Amino acid sequence: MRFKIPLLFSIISSFLILSGCSGKVNNSVTIQNLSAGTVYFNFRGNVITALTGATASVSEIPKGTYLYSTTYNVPAEALSSASQGDVKGTLTIAAGTRIMIIYSSTLISGAYILYASVSSSDSQTTTTSP
Repeated sequence: MRFKIPLLFSIISSFLILSGCSGKVNNSVTIQNLSAGTVYFNFRGNVITALTGATASVSEIPKGTYLYSTTYNVPAEALSSASQGDVKGTLTIAAGTRIMIIYSSTLISGAYILYASVSSSDSQTTTTSP
């Protein structure tokens, strides 16, 4: 009986330690495209495509600071185009960071404008637009 209690304690503590450190990174960036055209989110050497009305995500992002930029399709009826807001910049990813980027647009008198807005679950500022 003397050896069963330390052995049981050892097994339980090993399980708790291993289950607490899963090794999986729980950081993500979600792109929600409410604009009139397809949006292409350029991030970490990849292009994430978000069709009009769709949402796309990137998950398991290691902690760090990353540059991003946005390219987009302009509707055929637009005579000119521009972008405003957080269409490019730097994202700082810490442990458990969830970032949402929402794209929207307007088309007024032939001028198409794409807007981007970034929000984060972190309390610190996570985006810097150049």
